[in-house]
Amino acid sequence: MFDNLLPVTRRDLLQRSGTGLGALALASLWNADAPRIARAANGFQSPLAAKRPQFAGTAKRVIHLFMGGGPSHLDTFDHKPALTEYAGKEIPADFHLQTERKTGAVMPSPFKFQRYGQSGIEVSEIFPHVAECVDDLAVIRSMRADVPNHQPSVLLMNCGDARLIRPSLGSWVVYGLGTENQNLPGFVAMSPGGFPDAGPQNWRAAFLPGAYQGTYVDTRHTQIEKLIENVRNARISAAEQGRQLDLLRELNERHRQARDGDSQLESRIQSFELGYRMQLEATDAFDISREPESVRRMYGEGTQARQILIARRLVERGVRFVQVWHSAGAVWDHHENLEAGHRKLAKECDQAIGALLKDLKQRGMLDDTLVIWGGEFGRTPTVELVMGLPNNRFGKGRDHNHHGFTVWMAGGGVKGGYVHGATDDFGFKAVEKPVHVHDLHATILHLLGFDHTELTFRHAGRDFRLTDIHGQVVDDLIA
Repeated sequence: MFDNLLPVTRRDLLQRSGTGLGALALASLWNADAPRIARAANGFQSPLAAKRPQFAGTAKRVIHLFMGGGPSHLDTFDHKPALTEYAGKEIPADFHLQTERKTGAVMPSPFKFQRYGQSGIEVSEIFPHVAECVDDLAVIRSMRADVPNHQPSVLLMNCGDARLIRPSLGSWVVYGLGTENQNLPGFVAMSPGGFPDAGPQNWRAAFLPGAYQGTYVDTRHTQIEKLIENVRNARISAAEQGRQLDLLRELNERHRQARDGDSQLESRIQSFELGYRMQLEATDAFDISREPESVRRMYGEGTQARQILIARRLVERGVRFVQVWHSAGAVWDHHENLEAGHRKLAKECDQAIGALLKDLKQRGMLDDTLVIWGGEFGRTPTVELVMGLPNNRFGKGRDHNHHGFTVWMAGGGVKGGYVHGATDDFGFKAVEKPVHVHDLHATILHLLGFDHTELTFRHAGRDFRLTDIHGQVVDDLIA
């Protein structure tokens, strides 16, 4: 459009010619990506374009149901009869209980457990709808993290590092696979009412190109215009916006080329273009009123039902990674009144989670959609001593516990109706087949078709990966 205003210098000509010939040569060597590289040679390649994994994975997309605050494994998916036997008593002296703070006597679960399905896996009474799908679950009862504190443990679970700012799991997945729908973000993070612990770091791209960061959606809102700000432009037509975007793209592209492909500028260009394209599809994807009434009834009412149904609609439309937070903050962090708190939160999400698993299965999507449930750590088998009540031996909450907790996965090639590992008799520490968070991440990437040691990005002079220098694929979890 502006070639007559900006003449090409000899240096520009050589630089552009060399880049184009190099890309064409690479295309001839890597036939699988020839169309994508050819587009790059012509001046533009979307970083969100769908890509092939390193090998044939069983999962194509991920829904991560994150229960921030640390739900108690002892009251959900890891039944421990010894807690009832020792109720109100000191834990045996030879047990070597090491907790963040001094705790009191052994606290039995206030909930009943029952065996479900052909697998006979025990599940708490507060998750009856999830329990109906237990034969599709791979329940990891031997998870472990590094510290008993919320923010570092949340970051470890989401980004693979408890201290440093690193790309999130969702960003790595989109970096590796791209996305199947260019009119929607590749990675969506839904958290009603604000940000969770560690805020946007949980879905940021960090040193990866900004196009791979998560798009935050506050799902407490029901109106599309509030869910996604500025999703509609009431001032000018789509055709006019398209012409403006074409002009902006050309100006930005010239600016970018003169600066050797500045990654921040590239991210800004992608944001402009994605924002424009989202007007075409976001309204439909986030509007659950377009679902049949029978489906909406299956998921139930309330914020959790709505956002979990939106998650299904997003992955159905090609979004690669959807993270669903129960709420802002550490809502499952019940140091007091655990019975009332856990019962309330489970009631808010249980029906919708069960519906999600059944819905995906009915649509033939569960086989290649990986669903993950869990928090950043678990809880202690002993009672939390409430501040100011040092003699409260029969309190009603549990403290943080990173030594042993539960995460379950379903679909995407995992082994259904399977329990992996175990904690000790009191449920404090993983003692059989322990699975560190790094191992979980390695396994997730494997299911998606990646060797976690080879999905890397060059930054600050070395190759980084999600699992850093750690992680082993847990083969027993794979069907």
